[in-house]
Amino acid sequence: MKKKLKIGALISGGGTNLQAIINSCENGNIDVQIVFVGTDNPNARGLERARKHNIPYFVVDYTTLIKKYQDYSLPEDYNSDEIFEKQHIFSKQTKDRRKVMQLISSRILAERALLDKMAKYDYDLLVLAGFMRVLTPYFIDRVNNDSPLPRIMNIHPALLPSFPGTDGYGDTFSYGCKVGGCTVHFIDYGEDSGPIIGQKSFAITPEDTEESIRKKGLALEWELYPECIQLFAENRLKLQVNPSKNRQWKNRLNVSIV
Repeated sequence: MKKKLKIGALISGGGTNLQAIINSCENGNIDVQIVFVGTDNPNARGLERARKHNIPYFVVDYTTLIKKYQDYSLPEDYNSDEIFEKQHIFSKQTKDRRKVMQLISSRILAERALLDKMAKYDYDLLVLAGFMRVLTPYFIDRVNNDSPLPRIMNIHPALLPSFPGTDGYGDTFSYGCKVGGCTVHFIDYGEDSGPIIGQKSFAITPEDTEESIRKKGLALEWELYPECIQLFAENRLKLQVNPSKNRQWKNRLNVSIV
């Protein structure tokens, strides 16, 4: 019997990508077992999907923890200088580093609670299935834990590197693109900037609306995410350094499929 990849999933909302992964597991299309579902949102509708399929789940209420973070102590292994230098979200030249670190440290408090919940489960890969929080280097490093491959995978509603951020389909539509799509990538210290694993695209016609573009994109997301998770399960993903002479891309980590 083939050993199954154990994955955990984090969601914030309805969990449609989670359902696509669940369906692929139950249909035998991927060699995967979902061992937990976690959320930052106590009202996430996707938790009902976990209940229905008897998947353990938990909640870490980010909003409450962030509001009250000054009432708690930061983790003992917290290093503000290291985290500030690693993160690629805020400029290193900012004049208000204190304010930036206050924002980041409030997230780390919630992330520490999330890590504590996740530590109860044995998992090989963490998939973000509509998890609407930017992860800090503190969280990323403790999940990756010197693994040969990154261990956090995400799906994004645009053809990266175009349109990072929260509204990829809306940005694609507003820009007037003739092609849209979705991307699965590993998480790094930036915003939707990690090594790309796979992409699927669709044509945008003059008749399309923002809503129809979202529908086209979601249909492809539900195909692409399980496919990329299966590549990880089959150990077919390898990291390689891009030797490009272009300074912007030189030494960037890329993913190859073997």
